[in-house]
Amino acid sequence: MFRISQFMRDLANAERTGAYPAASHRKPPGPVVIWNLIRRCNLTCKHCYALSADHDYAGELSTDEVFTVMDDLKAFHVPVLILSGGEPLMRPDIHAIAERAKAMRFYVGLSTNGTLVDDAEADRIAALGLDYVGISLDGLRDTHDKFRRLDGAFDRSLAAVRLLHARGVKVGLRFTMTALNAHDLPALLQLMRDEQVDKFYFSHLNYAGRGNIHRGKDAQHLATRDALDMLYARAWAAAQEGRDEDYVTGNNDADGPYLLQWVATHLPALHARFGDAMAEHLRAWGGNASGVNVANIDNLGNVHPDTMWWHHTLGNVRERPFSALWTDLSDPLLAGLKQHPRPVQGRCAGCRHLAICNGNTRVRAQQVTGNPWAEDPGCYLTDEEIGVAGGDMRVVTTPFSARQTLAQIPVVEAS
Repeated sequence: MFRISQFMRDLANAERTGAYPAASHRKPPGPVVIWNLIRRCNLTCKHCYALSADHDYAGELSTDEVFTVMDDLKAFHVPVLILSGGEPLMRPDIHAIAERAKAMRFYVGLSTNGTLVDDAEADRIAALGLDYVGISLDGLRDTHDKFRRLDGAFDRSLAAVRLLHARGVKVGLRFTMTALNAHDLPALLQLMRDEQVDKFYFSHLNYAGRGNIHRGKDAQHLATRDALDMLYARAWAAAQEGRDEDYVTGNNDADGPYLLQWVATHLPALHARFGDAMAEHLRAWGGNASGVNVANIDNLGNVHPDTMWWHHTLGNVRERPFSALWTDLSDPLLAGLKQHPRPVQGRCAGCRHLAICNGNTRVRAQQVTGNPWAEDPGCYLTDEEIGVAGGDMRVVTTPFSARQTLAQIPVVEAS
């Protein structure tokens, strides 16, 4: 996750005080764990990485098994649990799981589509004291309902935002941009402000589940840059005005280098004074964290480098503890993800910003080329901007084909 607002606040504070804060290279004690506790969902969204549907899935972890895993996660110093699905509110024990997680002093987030949140459910969520609830909106009413394949989904999700906000719950909007909904981004940002929503999470499309099937409709690079320009300008204005709004992005770590470039273009005087310090902060952030500071456990207990790697399993928590799986570098993908620098190839290997983006999102490279270390086709920076020689053909994001041949993941030496 790239926290735009934090960088903008630091810059705005430096403008006022004349001093940019020192970068901290302290790493979190353990990975953030995104936990898909249930695969069932009342929606069938076009970009769902879990390919969820409204029926039960056999073999999901029991309540006791979830609690056992939580004990291991706590001992392994995992700081954050994001409870997700499917639709997590369809799991009967979700409140008991969330309550125990809070009692164990995890930071606990809930990722929901919001359609099941009525007054009673909003009361229950508020009583749990969750740190954050993210609700997905893919656009305004018509666009969102088409993405979610349910008439009325937008109205129900927006109602959930209002119900939770009224109870003092920190709420964020989650938006995944494709070529089919990019036009609604300005209106959603205005909706965020009108509804006094705390956070806006902008997700680039990643190629997993239905998101991979529909990757041919991914937003093109120029549209991506336009969207980031809008987000950066809004976050900068909010930082200058002292607004309590958070803007973050995910699933494309080129956003870090692009922020530095945006500041150089739009705030040249500040870039001249503080650009080097901001670049050091960006290197401390470290870019893509899959397999390092972000982990995933699915509904069956399988562990993955992140939520987009469901087609690559590191093991199952019923057989080995998460802590053992996460530190076992016999898996070549996990070893490569943890290696620093990563063994990326192509234009990523020669990129001047590799220390900032960490090779960007490896799953897009793997899904398109079969090679997880190839260039990320989702990188929207030009060859000139990243400092590599031009003239070579870029990897092109082709429409999904089920008849793919995936290359064997090469073994790399872990540093």
